[in-house]
Amino acid sequence: MALVLFNLLVVALILFDLGLGRRQATLTARQAVFRTLFYVAIAVGFGIWLGQARGGTTMAEYFAGYLVEYALSMDNIFVFIALFSFFSVPEELRPRVLLWGVLGALIMRGLMIWGGAALLERFHWLLYVFGVILIATGIRFLRHKDDEAGDVERNPVLRLVRKLLPVTEEYHGGRFFVRRNGRLWATPLFVVLVLIETTDLMFALDSIPAIFGITRDPFVVYTANVFAIIGLRSLFFVFSAILPLIRYLKYGLAVTLVFIGVKMLLIDVIHLAPATSLGILALILGASVVASVLFPPREPAEAAGNPRHKS
Repeated sequence: MALVLFNLLVVALILFDLGLGRRQATLTARQAVFRTLFYVAIAVGFGIWLGQARGGTTMAEYFAGYLVEYALSMDNIFVFIALFSFFSVPEELRPRVLLWGVLGALIMRGLMIWGGAALLERFHWLLYVFGVILIATGIRFLRHKDDEAGDVERNPVLRLVRKLLPVTEEYHGGRFFVRRNGRLWATPLFVVLVLIETTDLMFALDSIPAIFGITRDPFVVYTANVFAIIGLRSLFFVFSAILPLIRYLKYGLAVTLVFIGVKMLLIDVIHLAPATSLGILALILGASVVASVLFPPREPAEAAGNPRHKS
């Protein structure tokens, strides 16, 4: 029953976002901040209710998982900004792509979470595999250079789409496909959507194991993931404005992944209480934000990538 009610809440939030999207093609930074705070407030309220219904331990697991997923979802935003810049996506079309991207991410992650929970019940050793993956990902974050445009050009999914479908040179409003002389053509908007979905899938392979390192309860994992994703659309517009101010966040994310990966490898040796994990994660991420404020870049950060159109 709790799962049914939660999904009804998610549907209501999506319909709410769709309704606002029809009236507002784009969001100002101020509007995006208020809408992001609205989604965060709902997530916090749900966590408090969860604590009353299932106890303090479950509430601590939920908030720790939500914090991790929300922080990791910010890396999705960096990729979105790079993709939109690389493909020169018009401002008025970006909310449409983000909305479909969020809906696809919700479906994919739901399937992965419930499938992952079943696998972990049967194969405990997968936790160690996930732990190694998280540590490797964290190290990769630390070594990653800010060359998003080059990453897009080398993306195998982009190459595959170009081989399977003819792609138009220009955008056709909000349409993903058009017909030319009886033949179906993809628009650059569809290419961007495919890249967003596949990127989120790859991030999910990191973030979902991360939260399984905090809790094995699939309901907690699922709800924390959904609340972290559902506000991505408004969070994008916030980050577009403040991205230069949080340049050290990626290091906080890297340390977060390494910490959780080590925690998963030592799960049969050392057991940290959910409240302790939550405190450590908040300290790591908070320190990266504070460092970004105390040590701002000497020169204004350039926009991610050079606006170029590839199709």
